[in-house]
Amino acid sequence: MACNKSFSSNYMLLDPNDVGFFDLIHILISNNLEKRKFVDSSDDKEDDFQRRWLIFLSIVVQKLLQFVSKPMAVIGWAIEMFLNFLSINGCSLHGLLLNLLRGKIIVPDSNSETFLSFIGNLDKRVKLDSRIKPGDGKYNAALSVMASKLSYENHACIKTTVQDHWKMEFVGFYDFWNEYQGKATTQAFMLRDRSRADHDTIVVAFRGTEPFDADAWCSDFDISWYELEGGVNGKIHGGFMKALGLQKNIGWPKKIEQDDKHPLAYYAVRDMLKKLLSENDKARYIITGHSLGGALAILFPAILALHEENKLLEKLEGVYTFGQPRVGDKEFGQYMENEVLKEHNVRYFRFVYSNDMVPRLPYDDKALMFKHFGTCLYYNRNYEAQILPEEPNKNYFSPSVQITMMVNAFYELTRSFTIPNKYGPDYAEGYFFRLFRLSGLLMPGASAHCPQDYVNLTRLGPSDVFVLPKPKQL
Repeated sequence: MACNKSFSSNYMLLDPNDVGFFDLIHILISNNLEKRKFVDSSDDKEDDFQRRWLIFLSIVVQKLLQFVSKPMAVIGWAIEMFLNFLSINGCSLHGLLLNLLRGKIIVPDSNSETFLSFIGNLDKRVKLDSRIKPGDGKYNAALSVMASKLSYENHACIKTTVQDHWKMEFVGFYDFWNEYQGKATTQAFMLRDRSRADHDTIVVAFRGTEPFDADAWCSDFDISWYELEGGVNGKIHGGFMKALGLQKNIGWPKKIEQDDKHPLAYYAVRDMLKKLLSENDKARYIITGHSLGGALAILFPAILALHEENKLLEKLEGVYTFGQPRVGDKEFGQYMENEVLKEHNVRYFRFVYSNDMVPRLPYDDKALMFKHFGTCLYYNRNYEAQILPEEPNKNYFSPSVQITMMVNAFYELTRSFTIPNKYGPDYAEGYFFRLFRLSGLLMPGASAHCPQDYVNLTRLGPSDVFVLPKPKQL
């Protein structure tokens, strides 16, 4: 916490590493922040009890995540290994036992091109929809969601999928450093789509939150925020900023000396884009991500604007996010709408499927004040689209709609048995994902956050929603 924050005009930072039990309890009783070691704020007092309560919860959750980080990782590894054991040994327990009796058991290699993550096992589709081609209004969205889903996989799997299945150019796979967490916790990959002579699009896909990655969950639950100097207005989610490459003592300088061992996401991606775009003046790029990856995707152009990288902004064809959480307050949203998206004619499509809980977080209320901006493309369980300023039930946990959401989750579970009959075998859902859909009966927004439905909606939804007017002022 002891760092120079002169790059920020206003801030509230939380540090779960430097907190005692009684110190934590005391924040619920006293409005004095100055003596709290785990809170570093430009304001010495916080009179709003609800905000202090949320600070308390944020720290407690992060402490718990740190405490269970190793067990979480072990459990995640065990589940993934088991699922991949099944996959390469006959796709069933029967096949696995048969191979074991024959002495022909195959042990999965977590670095191989065939090894799939937890997310990958939920939806094993790797091929693009051949019916959606460059020039189709849905093409960038369909490619983006598949890239966002693929970003959860290992280097070999991503490279093989891009080159062999998509017939595109694999640019690179990257592990980026988070200075606040002291480790590489942000991942992304890049590809180049030159599927037609007149089509040259670079895709940057940021990885979302892996289910068993405690560090990524800490970024999500970190409700720290900054107001930056230099023309960016409003408060920005601190956890996402740190994951993108914010530095402790200098914030966001335009130029830095990159450390090859500790590359920072924003700077590395920016420099690679400059290099690739210089090879073809007609080339453009899109940025995408699911969940946490979507938050990083929309914050990337905000830092480009801070650095006045106008050439890069002009070549940004669009930002496509899926199940993206909120990244800032209303003032930041107005800044992004008017001075970034509208000014540089950047298309921003924020996809929300049904009762996905993540787009409803952090709360849009008087305590947290986080707001979405841009146009929401909202899809119901039938993949029917609406263009809305905000998804329905924006704070999710309203008791009055819980029963309705559970009923909707039941219909989604039922649909998993009928959808291949209606749309074809590409939409068949495996037993593992059906089992995961059962969680929706207790927590409706969990299964709705998976990439499976986001892939479906980009393929089955209408194309006319992508013909949007320029961004409007809030």
